[in-house]
Amino acid sequence: MQKAIEVLMNEHRLIEQVLGSLETFTAEVEGGLAPQRSLLADYGAFFRDFADACHHGKEEDILFQRMVERGFSRDTGPVAVMLYEHKVGRGHVAVLREAGGGTGSLASVETALVLEHATAFIPLLRTHILKEDRILYPMAVRLLTGPEMDAMETDFEAFEALMRADGSYDRLYGLADRLTAAFRPDPARMAAAAQAMACGG
Repeated sequence: MQKAIEVLMNEHRLIEQVLGSLETFTAEVEGGLAPQRSLLADYGAFFRDFADACHHGKEEDILFQRMVERGFSRDTGPVAVMLYEHKVGRGHVAVLREAGGGTGSLASVETALVLEHATAFIPLLRTHILKEDRILYPMAVRLLTGPEMDAMETDFEAFEALMRADGSYDRLYGLADRLTAAFRPDPARMAAAAQAMACGG
């Protein structure tokens, strides 16, 4: 596998673990757990700063840009679909962040809104990851030359160096560890979701 694509797929595996943690958290809230604003802020921070700014940043500014330069459209087709799903996901994450930034206990209407957006976001991002792993990334591997892939790897390294320099990288990996320890992903639930997506695909 090309190193640049391997980097993106490894990030997918981390994102899936935090999605699984959010799923466990959501299930417990549905079962009566009072959601803490600090946890919602932490989930919002991970998905905004790692899944979006770090991971989607590499895709949108580097991978997708190279694919567009080689003939893919930003307005129709697979790259356009991925960009649209990134945008939809940001809307869901914004709701988690807004709830996390409030004060006091969540009102029932806020809890309902959090559950609505979390339960929409989880399958959206899981399916999105599946599309990239199985369709878009293989397209990129077939499309881009070895030197283009090497250049992309260099760009990824520079992107990550900036995040390491200000401590963001370590902070976000630590945040993922804390979230998945507090609300452990359920392997059976995740396997069932994967099976359902496989059957649907």
